[in-house]
Order: sequence, then C-alpha cells, then structure tokens
Amino acid sequence: MKRREFLSATAKTAAIGAASTAFAAPNIVHAQGNVRWQMATSWPVSLDTIYGGAQIFAERVAALTDGKFQITPNPAGKLSKGTDILDVVSQGAVPIGHTASYYYIGKSPITAFGTAIPFGMQLRQQNAWLYDGGGLKLLQDTYAKKFNVIQFPAGNTGAQMGGWFRKEINTVADLQGLKMRIPGLGGQVMQKLGVTVQTIPGGEIFQALQTGTVDAAEWVGPYDDEKLGFYKVAKFYYYPGWWEPAPTLEVEVNLGEWNKLPKQFQEAVKSAASEANIGMMARYDARNAAALEKLKGQGVQVKQYSKEIMDAARKAADGLYNEFAAKDADFKAIYDNWKAFKAQSDSWFALNELAYANYTLGDL
Repeated sequence: MKRREFLSATAKTAAIGAASTAFAAPNIVHAQGNVRWQMATSWPVSLDTIYGGAQIFAERVAALTDGKFQITPNPAGKLSKGTDILDVVSQGAVPIGHTASYYYIGKSPITAFGTAIPFGMQLRQQNAWLYDGGGLKLLQDTYAKKFNVIQFPAGNTGAQMGGWFRKEINTVADLQGLKMRIPGLGGQVMQKLGVTVQTIPGGEIFQALQTGTVDAAEWVGPYDDEKLGFYKVAKFYYYPGWWEPAPTLEVEVNLGEWNKLPKQFQEAVKSAASEANIGMMARYDARNAAALEKLKGQGVQVKQYSKEIMDAARKAADGLYNEFAAKDADFKAIYDNWKAFKAQSDSWFALNELAYANYTLGDL
C-alpha cells in the first residue's frame, strides 16, 4: 500500500531550500509488509570506506529482514546536498540519511557530540560513552525534541589527520588569515586562532584547494585523502587531527517513519548500524598505513603540529565549551555527562593503554 508520493524537484526546492533534488521514485514504499527507503548520504561513491558505511548498513538491514526492508544509499548531491542530510530527514523529504552530525552545529552545538569535539575521546572511549555511558540516550532525546529524528552510531574513522596545507604551519601566527576547510567545533576553534573557516563537502575539497578558494583543508586520513588527490595541490600533511580524535558517523531516521516500522525492522536498523560502526573502522585501519606510504612517495611532508598550536587550540576549545554551557542548557547537560565520563575513562586509559602503546610503539 502506497502511503504518499513525495514532492517534485521544484516543490521540494521551495520547501527545503535544496537544489537538484529530483526523485525518480518515491522515497518510501510499503507493499505487502515490505519497506523500500531511499537513503541520502554526505559522501561521494568514490570514497568506498566512508560511503561503504552506508552500504554495510543497508546490506545488513536487508539480510536481517530477509529482504523485506530494503534501503538504497545515494551519494551526496543526488537526493540532497551532502551537508543538508539532517534537514531533509527532519522534514520527512527523505526517511533516512547517513552523515556526520557536526555538520549541523549551526542548528545546535549539541550535534557535535554525535561526531566528535576537539580534544575529545578516542575510539573505544567514544563508543563506551555512547553505548554504555548514557551518551546515545542523551543525544537521542535531544535529537527527537529538536529535530524530529532518531539516530544511531554507524561508522567511525578513528583519529584523523590534521589537514593539508600549502605552506608550513609552525606557530599560531602562521594561522592568521588562513582559509581552511574544516567543519564542526574544530572549525570554531580554528576561527578563534585567526583562521577563516569554510565547510565544503568532501567531493568539492580538491577543487577548492586547486583554485585557491582555500589554503588548507582537512578530510579524514591517508586512505581517503590519497584517493581525493590532495597531495597534488598541497604538500604539507599535519597530524594529529585534534578536532576529530574518533569521529562517529551516524544513521539518522525521521522519527515519524521510525515509529511506523515494525519492531523487527527497528531492531534490524539498530544492529546494522552497530555493524557499520565496527566495519568502517576496520576498513580504515586496514588501509591507512599503505596509503600513507604512497603519499610519502609523492613527496608529501608529514609534520606534527607544534606544541604552541596544540596548547592554543586546547585553550580555545575549553573556552568555547564553557561559552556554550553558559547559554545552552541542552549543551550543558550533555557536556557535563561527557566530561565526567571522559575524566574517569582517561584515568584508566592513561594507566594501562598508554603504557602498552608507549612500550610497543614508542621506538617507531
């Protein structure tokens, strides 16, 4: 039974302010107990790891429901702009999306917690907070209230690199007036350090670097960055990506559509999202080392951020969080929970995990 037909491209553009969003077929089809959804994503197909997270998710949903629930991922730009996923899912124009929540900090700074915040937790700490520390419940309650959406972790890149620069960056003074592609709260921290920040979808970064629209850009890490060809237009590759120590990607579902799903289908979504969360990280970990060696072979200079820049960024980040907490009760509630969890987790990781890493990796 068809429930409704979706908006034409012209009407949809007027409704949600997004261009080039024509649909060849309805985004939601229910027939004889089957469900067919179109998924909007923030990623180009060429990035097989991050777009692959959406594919893993969709494949597992189909397998767990004997093919009765089919979700078709679409690359950025087909159903909506890559940075508009929360908008189209919230409004019901698309039932489901795969994105990075920190693209939407302009709507609310709490969305950053769904991905990562500067100087935040590493991968295992992030998952511990989300799955067992109450973080996901806090975020889901806030998303439901603010955006009419329910979301689930569905991918992670691990600690990211610190971006591509046309020139060396040794001091805070070197950052003044620099034009950089960097989203999320990391972008706001960079602004405090004198950087002019832009948010550009992944598929458009190379052109922006090539034409001088930006002087620097960050994306993910060696595997994706080599594919996107950044080394052809910028030779200085910095680490660590202090703004994204373990960024979670997420599946976002329109709350109304979620509530219409049978319980079995809801459980399939939860399980498939968890598998995507594990699978994406495994793919990056398996591919990044070889990609980094390829980049070095192309003359890329891999450099560590100076302590001066790291200290200034951390001070600016702490100040930013205090500003948000002072004026946003939702942010304060999540931040207080996150901060307390991180402090306790850090004490354990500093004792055992750090000692092991220092011993096994310290001489590399």
